[in-house]
Amino acid sequence: QVQLVESGGASVQAGGSLRLSCAASGYTATSNCMGWFRQAPGKEREGVAAIYTGFTYVADSVKGRFTISRDNAKNTVYLQMNSLKPEDTAMYYCAARDLRCGIPTWRLSYAYKYWGQGTQVTVSS
Repeated sequence: QVQLVESGGASVQAGGSLRLSCAASGYTATSNCMGWFRQAPGKEREGVAAIYTGFTYVADSVKGRFTISRDNAKNTVYLQMNSLKPEDTAMYYCAARDLRCGIPTWRLSYAYKYWGQGTQVTVSS
């Protein structure tokens, strides 16, 4: 049974940093695609970043501020978020699929089979 458990969400001030973690069990993060999505109230879920083998994908809205990485030994994927803005406020979800990902699949929520419960990020001005 695949489980994805996110952690690291918090309330921070604009300009601050957070690192989200997604620990996977029953799933091999190293050989499949894993992504981060976010959803703000009243808005659609949007792809933030994804990682597949040596490839990483990052949304234009966070490029230069967010970085996705993976620790193979811990089967964990991270989202390092720097220079946070109030518009980054959302519930952040970790997702995984059994296949590779590329453009544009990495940012399509329906392309992912497994989802975590989410972790809240709140950025105040």
